[in-house]
Amino acid sequence: MNIDEDTSKWLGCPTPLEMYQHQCALLEDELIQTEAMLRKARANVAGLVQMNDLLATGKASAEAALRQALERNSAMNDEAPDNMSFRPIDLVTGQRDHLLRENQRLLMELKVLRGPHP
Repeated sequence: MNIDEDTSKWLGCPTPLEMYQHQCALLEDELIQTEAMLRKARANVAGLVQMNDLLATGKASAEAALRQALERNSAMNDEAPDNMSFRPIDLVTGQRDHLLRENQRLLMELKVLRGPHP
């Protein structure tokens, strides 16, 4: 029995050239997949940049509207007398209190006009 005999051709083992060619084919496939992923990533980045621009524009317009509202509010507070309020609940509360005092005053006048009860 001869153990030193080269059996690589018997088993169908590839030659070094065939191994290199196979490795090159694998690398080419990887490169094609990587290029596809890179194109997709570039498209995603372009979309994100566009979304960021839209958000920045929206943010700028919202900040401008906020500044205008704050300026109007400040102008209203500067123009309003100290005892006036622009909140509707404060206006209604003030009217209620005024009507209550007026009602009490009229009741007192009525009692005075009617005189004491016997």
